[in-house]
Order: sequence, then C-alpha cells, then structure tokens
Amino acid sequence: MHQSTSSQERNISSHISIIIFLISAFWAATPNLSVAQKTKIKLHFEVFVPEAQSHSYEVDFYVSGINRDTIVLKMPKWMPGYYQILDYANNISEINATTVKGKKIPIQKLNENSWYITNQKNKAFTVHYKIKAERSFVALSFVDAEHAYLAPANTFLYIENLIQCPASVKINPANGWSDIATGLDTINGKSNEFSAPDFDILYDCPILIGNLEELPSFTVQGIEHRFIGYKLGDFDKISFMQKLKKVVEAATDLMGDIPYKKYTFIAIGPGQGGIEHLNNTTISFDGNSLRTTEAINRTLSFIGHEYFHHYNVKRIRPFELGPFDYDKINRTNQLWISEGLTVYYQNMLMKHAGLADKNTLLSWFENEINAVENDNGRFFQSLAQSSYYTWEDGPFGASRGEEDHSITYYQKGPVVGLLLDFAIRNASQNKKSLDDVMRLVYREYYQKQKRGFTEAEFQQVCESIAGSPLTAFFEYIYTTKELNYKKYLGYAGLELIKTPENSFKISQVTNPSKNQKTILKSWLGE
Repeated sequence: MHQSTSSQERNISSHISIIIFLISAFWAATPNLSVAQKTKIKLHFEVFVPEAQSHSYEVDFYVSGINRDTIVLKMPKWMPGYYQILDYANNISEINATTVKGKKIPIQKLNENSWYITNQKNKAFTVHYKIKAERSFVALSFVDAEHAYLAPANTFLYIENLIQCPASVKINPANGWSDIATGLDTINGKSNEFSAPDFDILYDCPILIGNLEELPSFTVQGIEHRFIGYKLGDFDKISFMQKLKKVVEAATDLMGDIPYKKYTFIAIGPGQGGIEHLNNTTISFDGNSLRTTEAINRTLSFIGHEYFHHYNVKRIRPFELGPFDYDKINRTNQLWISEGLTVYYQNMLMKHAGLADKNTLLSWFENEINAVENDNGRFFQSLAQSSYYTWEDGPFGASRGEEDHSITYYQKGPVVGLLLDFAIRNASQNKKSLDDVMRLVYREYYQKQKRGFTEAEFQQVCESIAGSPLTAFFEYIYTTKELNYKKYLGYAGLELIKTPENSFKISQVTNPSKNQKTILKSWLGE
C-alpha cells in the first residue's frame, strides 16, 4: 500500500531529493551523540482514545533537548516478528507541531513515512497526530468501543538517528476502561505510565487497553508469569494455566536460563496470529473454543511457539535481525532457524511437558512432512530462499503464475530440524543433540558476544556439537535437494512409509539396533 500524492506534495517533490541529500550529508559528518547530550533529550508520548467507536486514537509526542537544526520524524514501515512491509504511516492523519506555548510550527512531509521540522534546535515542541486503527490483527493497532490494542511500531514516531534514546509513555484510556497490559516497565508504580530504555524496547512491547481479565499467575524459578487479556472466554482456567506452566518449564529446562524479570502473555481476543517479544507475547485467543483436549493442546502448542521465540529469534538471532532498520526490509536467509526450528521445538516442548505422547508427536511431524512433500514449490525454492524472499512471498509462500514456485520455512524448517537433530545424535553417539546447539548459540552469541550469529557460525556450532562435518546436510538449506528421510529417520529406528492414499506415515523399523533404540528413547525424553 502506498498513499496517494497530494497536490501540495507534488509541488515540493522537486525539492525532496535536495533535502534528503542535505540532511544525510549533515548527519554523516556529525559524530555520535555523547552520553551528556543524550541525557538532555526528552522524548515522551501520551496516547488518547477520545472516540474509540471511530476506530482511531491520538498521540502527542513531546520532544526537547535535541541539538539539531533539522529534525526528521519517521514511522516504522514494519514490525519485528512479522516480516512484511505494513506502511504504518498510511494510517496517520492530522499531523501537526506546536511550541510549548501552542504556536504552530511548520512540519513538512519528506516521503511516505517521514516528516521534518526545522529551526527547533534545543527547543521543546509537541507533535500531534491521529491514527486510524480499523483492522484487527496482531501486527496492527486496533481500536473499538470496548478496547484498544496498540502495536507500538504502528503508534510511536521515532527521530532519525535517535533510536537508541530512552522514551516514556502515558496512556489515557477511554472512559470506563480500567486496565492496561504491556511488557513495558511502569514509572514510579503508576499503572498508566511506562518507560523504555530505547526505541527497540518500546517497539517490542505492545499495549492492550480495556476492561481486561487476568488469570491466576504462576512462577517458574521464582519468576512470575502472567496471563491477561480481552474477552478470554469460558474455559477451565485453572487447568489451562497449570498446563501452560508445564510448557514454560519444559522450555526453561531445555535452555537452562530465564533471561527476563517477569513475563506476560497478552491475549488480544479472537483472531489469528501471535508475535513474540523479549518479556511478553501478544496472541490471538478464544477460550470458548477450548472444549476438547485436542483444541487445548493446539492452543498450548501455539502459545509455546510464541514463548520459545523469546529465546529463538529475540535472543538467539540471525545477525541481520538486530539492531533493526525500521525504514526498510531486513533480509536474512535464516528464518528456517528462527521460525522453522521454533515450530520443531513447540512440538518437542509439548512432549517434554507431558502433554503429548509418542504417537501424537510423530503425527505432528507426519503432517509437516506431508505438507512439504505435497508442495510443488520445493523443486524451485530452497529453505534459505524462502527466508530471503518472505518479504515478497509472505511467510507461507506464494504462487508465481500457474505453478507454485515457493515453500514455507514454517513447514520445511521443522522437518529439517528433526533430521538435523537425528544427524547430530548419530554423529555424537547420542552424547549431543540439537538442544546442545541451541544452548551453545545462546551462550556464545547472546550472553557472551551480545550479537546475532552468521550463517557460517550456525553451521560451525552444529558441526562442533556433532563432532563431524555437516556440509552434505546443509545442502538441504541452500539447494532444492530432496530430503533423505530413510537415512536420517533411520538413525532413530524410524522410517517413512507411503500409504495407499499417497500420504506419508512415520513408523518404527522392525528389529531396531541398540543404537537406534537409544537415540529414539533419548529424543523422546523417555
């Protein structure tokens, strides 16, 4: 989506390239702001919902202490965790700027998601704007008469080259709304005022406002885990939270560390999708649908996926995914790790939590294998390419012309993860597994080096854990080479059988060897 160009914008279009050049040249020659300069900068937002029924809300952005002649304001084009350009600026209207005394300041549109203000060096001013929020989706803001869900990248402007500065937020709920849920830290215990040390954290913490319901929290290793949401529905809430705790415990036991001080599951209401964050996740949720064990486990698996993401992608992350550039596409070949292996682990967590048995676990991987083998796109696109082109194809692939020429890392990723796990277990004589890979990448790149990993580094970690080269295996990532199920499933005494209905089932081989039995038992956690 792109906004149409107004006549006023057409009149200044000939000057835009000159303005961009001058601003870029100025900041290229400007050194990084010192700590002293940063402390003088004050960035504060206030959110108002005066007409919730109109599916809109308003934002005041208070700015002071910036030592610049020209200040460029930008709205992100995308939200980390959802790899699509969303053009949030298209939802902005009535943007204006004033001095602290209320005098209007000229604010000019630079391009589709940028505005600039001049002659306000070291002065305080306020930018006011309105945001339309009509579509209910986890990556977009949505407001109606009963509640508001604020996607922060859809809400808060940032100042170019000041993404690292702290910011504060005050929420002014609509009349009759009593609750706010977010991963942001409160200020002085005030329930409606929050702070973020930088804009990466601000954009990582969605905000849910309304009359919300909170389920009984649980603790894991002394750390509180909350579940709060809008219209949670009617279901066995005590049992559900007990089971969710088991999923969280399975994940923390696997990784051996809990890196947050508190975690919040934020249920935004019925719908589709979820997005991961460092200390929270926002999920679509409808408790009224939790009538069967299958439905409950399907929801717990989905939530487990989003929860495990706080390790895998938020902390164990590809080098390209942070620090983020919110102004353009951030491509990576490694979403098969970030998303595909997270699907793999959502299945494994359910087994380790005691919520799925062996047959159920194998059936989940059968479903993924059948999806992969029935996807014609596997002949045209590699796993790495499916990640790289997700910005064009979407997370689940796209058809090109008459034939499907793309795949999804959500399906082939967990299948490759399964085979990689068995390859590592076999090569290491069952002394190591994919779990050891995840723990080592976490320790080495997140905890120690505090950065993301490259493609070569991830392969090197896998090989160091396996104790042997995996060059042939990684061809499955970068080529369209057909997966050798017989070889890798065979390491665990499993085989893939084609049924008369042309679907695939995983079964155990007849008379498995001692090594095959050991690997399968270890993989199942039995």
